[in-house]
Amino acid sequence: MFGRCLTRLRPIRNVRICFLSKTEPCYCCLSQEQDPTVAKTCPLASLNTIKSLHTAIAYFCPCQPQKELRMRQLTFDNQALKCLPFDPSDDVKTQRSVPNACFSKAQPTPVENPVMVAYSSSALALLGLSVEDIETNEAVEYFSGNKIMKGSEPAAHCYCGYQFGLFSGQLGDGAAMYLGEVINDKNERWEIQLKGAGLTPFSRGADGRKVLRSSIREFLCSEAFYYLGIPTTRAGTCITSDSTVVRDIFYSGNPRQEKCTIVLRIAPTFLRFGSFEIFKAEDDLTKRSGPSTGNKELLFQLLDYSVKSFYPEIWSEHQNDKQQMYLNFYKEIVKRTAKLVAAWQCVGWCHGVLNTDNMSILGLTIDYGPFGFMDRFNDDFICNSSDGEGRYSYSKQPEICKWNCRKLAEDIQEAVPLDKTLPELENIFDKTFSDEYFGMMKKKLGFQKDHKELNNIVKDLLKTMCSTGADFTNTFRFLSKLAVPGGEGIGIDEALEYLVSNCSTIEELKADCHLRVDARDFNLILAIAQTNPDILTQLGPEVHKVFKELERIENARKLADRSQEEKEQSDKTEWKAWLEQYLQLLQTEASEEDDLEGFCKKRVHLMNSINPRFVLRNYIAENAIKAAEAGDFFEVRRVYSLLQNPYTDNIELDEVSTNRLDISSNTDNTDQASSCEGAVAAAAAAAAASSCEGAVAAVAAASSCEGAVAAAVEDSSVYSSSGISYDCKPPSWAYDIRVS
Repeated sequence: MFGRCLTRLRPIRNVRICFLSKTEPCYCCLSQEQDPTVAKTCPLASLNTIKSLHTAIAYFCPCQPQKELRMRQLTFDNQALKCLPFDPSDDVKTQRSVPNACFSKAQPTPVENPVMVAYSSSALALLGLSVEDIETNEAVEYFSGNKIMKGSEPAAHCYCGYQFGLFSGQLGDGAAMYLGEVINDKNERWEIQLKGAGLTPFSRGADGRKVLRSSIREFLCSEAFYYLGIPTTRAGTCITSDSTVVRDIFYSGNPRQEKCTIVLRIAPTFLRFGSFEIFKAEDDLTKRSGPSTGNKELLFQLLDYSVKSFYPEIWSEHQNDKQQMYLNFYKEIVKRTAKLVAAWQCVGWCHGVLNTDNMSILGLTIDYGPFGFMDRFNDDFICNSSDGEGRYSYSKQPEICKWNCRKLAEDIQEAVPLDKTLPELENIFDKTFSDEYFGMMKKKLGFQKDHKELNNIVKDLLKTMCSTGADFTNTFRFLSKLAVPGGEGIGIDEALEYLVSNCSTIEELKADCHLRVDARDFNLILAIAQTNPDILTQLGPEVHKVFKELERIENARKLADRSQEEKEQSDKTEWKAWLEQYLQLLQTEASEEDDLEGFCKKRVHLMNSINPRFVLRNYIAENAIKAAEAGDFFEVRRVYSLLQNPYTDNIELDEVSTNRLDISSNTDNTDQASSCEGAVAAAAAAAAASSCEGAVAAVAAASSCEGAVAAAVEDSSVYSSSGISYDCKPPSWAYDIRVS
């Protein structure tokens, strides 16, 4: 093995060969440009069995000269800990209530054999770190939490939150740790965190760890958003280890050991709406309260720190009028939040867990969990499989963000009364969101002037995309290729062929109708609805899940007798109607220009600068995760490199082979379930779910389906595919990936 590895590495030119650990060669030696085959074919994990190999290669392969690491010289100035109260307890592990404090001491728990999965050089540059600084074993030790940098003061932040609409009391950094605030050479201040570094006083019975799959997703999406131009926290490194924890991915009773993984997160601050909820009095519904209830002095202290540190222009202008200062602070948060969610909507992205503790006071996207970019457009898209009620669906994100802003107003009402904040919320949020959303949609469609017809054009487009199952990202990207009347480009007939080819097939739509709940729960709730429907109002989200499944059954029934040819013809008719409407408005705008060629070039440039060619779809992330779990980090790094150029055509999104994915789906059984008699009444019952009226009728409609439902839920098929390009229509199995 030793000889073969050295032989493989000899042809690489101008590359330093060093090792970050016993199992992982230097990141720079395995870049796609230098020698991707080494990363994919050399079985790195097996090298760990030869204890002396690391020493031998270190001897034969000249590394860079040893020098003082830049990260040892980072300048820390931890203002948050200087300006805000600190829990005096030295107990860094025991979970407990932390009253009258914003931070508690913490200490990262070391991991075994940490290894770099991937890093972002642009994010780390914010700290003044270079690639040379990062590609060292010591860097891995520091950013895994095994070592603490000089000047770092690990701590965990105390906050509360409304989770799925209910106040949960104290939450806090259960898996994240503040390391400190770094001042870079430009005198910029950046807070750094380790996510997944172990227990804190806020771990709430958990282990404070994150695993490889969730960490890769957070790392990749944080950086994807940065390159898309969407406000976000940054991810500097993703480091995994040989330490493991037990996880049950879908809470299905099938736990497994997974590798502990740590992400370095970077932002001006990680303060959030929930930071101001520690003062909340007992909630009427949940009977929970914040740990610092009634501490008005701390509320003002936190407000002053937040405004002075992160909104200095507001501080300078209004520091002598505190109420006005706090009001302006609130107004700016509302404005930034509205703009942020508009940006999400315009790339077809769903956060998944828009609790108040996941909302930044800077209008940044934070806490990447069960997020998802849409493949085919669906206004009711739910990316979080745990969100049975659909509270955080795509279409509801704007109203939920506004709801969260209202909760923030309630949190600070001791400083600014609600009769001042709530009118501003109504004045600002909806208008800001609408202006930002339609302003971006105007650019996405290539319009360079305002048109009164624009809003209807956008709404009709989304309606057409939804009814035909069109791919969100590919549809918008393609429209720049469409010829403006009189100009060069693709004609309407060719455009129709492409657009229809990117719509869902009839079989894909049928497959989407298979049940996604446990058959026993489904049957139990149906039985309760039949015998005692009044109880349904007490069962919460689980009832909504069942009614959603009844809707799926009805949708499948409608599709049962429809052929692919019929769907394609219907899709073509719908798209032709919209294209004619769109082209007519484009022609109106073009007719006012003297230089048609220049107008067309500007239009294409505008559209391609805002409609990404490449986004982090779930199946792309899953493909990288599967490879990483097998010890191959090449695909994670390749995907990251693609994410750095989401808008360009000058990069090859070459084909990759996808490994098998376990998908709970079976077309035959689903079709059988969907064609059961009586399912028509189920849809009507679902529509009346809020009052539970018609639930008995739903049971009668669905009772004949129970056998098929059980078969569809219990069957698990394995799908595989190869030769999939990352900017083409996703493979059929991609639609069945669920994230919890």
